[in-house]
Amino acid sequence: MPLMKTKPTSPGRRSMVKVVNPDLHKGKPFAPLLEPQFQKAGRNNNGHITTRHKGGGHKHHYRVVDFKRNDKDGIPAKVERLEYDPNRSANIALIVFADGERRYIPAAKGMTVGQSLMSGSEAPIKSGNNLPIRNIPVGSTIHCVEIMPGKGAQVARSAGGSAV
Repeated sequence: MPLMKTKPTSPGRRSMVKVVNPDLHKGKPFAPLLEPQFQKAGRNNNGHITTRHKGGGHKHHYRVVDFKRNDKDGIPAKVERLEYDPNRSANIALIVFADGERRYIPAAKGMTVGQSLMSGSEAPIKSGNNLPIRNIPVGSTIHCVEIMPGKGAQVARSAGGSAV
């Protein structure tokens, strides 16, 4: 991924470098998987400001990310597009299953548009596939690990995070 240096228009931007990913989707996110996210910083349960100078910022929508993927075992899926998610450090991938359902999942390293994915114990050992830990060879690098079965990914979910 190429790096983009910014012009030094202020002291904060003087040594700023951005990572540019040309594979990310440029359009709007998939609307049925969006939920409103309200600004609540510095306010109590009645909505009154209790701590000044908190909150504000740009408006965000929460992208509903599927960290379980256990109800679609054996159904092949394809990566439709990779997207930026303002709510987390990792990018997300919009996948479409063979039955037409779409879901967001955390994008694995090296995931590309059009890549086929599988979930379940019969899935091949490939980047982006979701399978039980007992079926993964020792020493493999994995991400989105469940601590309790069926509870969803809780370990190694952020960008660059992995477990061995």
